[in-house]
Amino acid sequence: MTERKEFHQNKSKWKRLFYGLLIFNIAFLLIITALIFWPVSQTTYPSSDQQDEQESSEFTVRTTKENLNDLVNAYIDQALVNTSHQYSISFEEDVELVGELPVFSTTVPLSAHLEPIVQDNGDLVLELRSISLGLLELPNQRIMGYMETHLPMPEWVSINPQDEEIYVAVTDIDVRSNFEVSVENLDLEANNLAFNIRIPYRTLGIDPIED
Repeated sequence: MTERKEFHQNKSKWKRLFYGLLIFNIAFLLIITALIFWPVSQTTYPSSDQQDEQESSEFTVRTTKENLNDLVNAYIDQALVNTSHQYSISFEEDVELVGELPVFSTTVPLSAHLEPIVQDNGDLVLELRSISLGLLELPNQRIMGYMETHLPMPEWVSINPQDEEIYVAVTDIDVRSNFEVSVENLDLEANNLAFNIRIPYRTLGIDPIED
């Protein structure tokens, strides 16, 4: 009887050990699985736009075609000093470029009408509507090729003959005050012209705002 009793006691003891080990292994596997598949918490950082907002302020300036004509042509006159080139820009129903291009040993009148299209980033694309080079009958792309070669332009203006357009990278204009300029709206028919001007705080000697 004593041997049988000891046998049953040992058997129960091993059962408890077995089930205890089994439960431990299952719990261990569940914990490991949970750690693997548990969603990782994400640390969020302020976006570049948020950082820009903290370090600068933006203002919208509205003007008229007349004011823009004066400003742009004053810039062109300054840029063409000490050159033999001459052209001007007129903002009317569309954007008109009038000037002269050297052809052979003479110059020929140039006239181009362009449609302004504001880009999402604040730049401007001038799509060609019509163009003429005196009485010469040349393809539009050929004339724009002459413009690209012979017409002096600021480095932030690109003439693209293949696409028959002029890209004006307004956001790349180097303003001495370090202000950043972009186009908000350019509705010539309604004479509604608006530009965004971003002023970095450091330009005014103001430290960036901290949250």
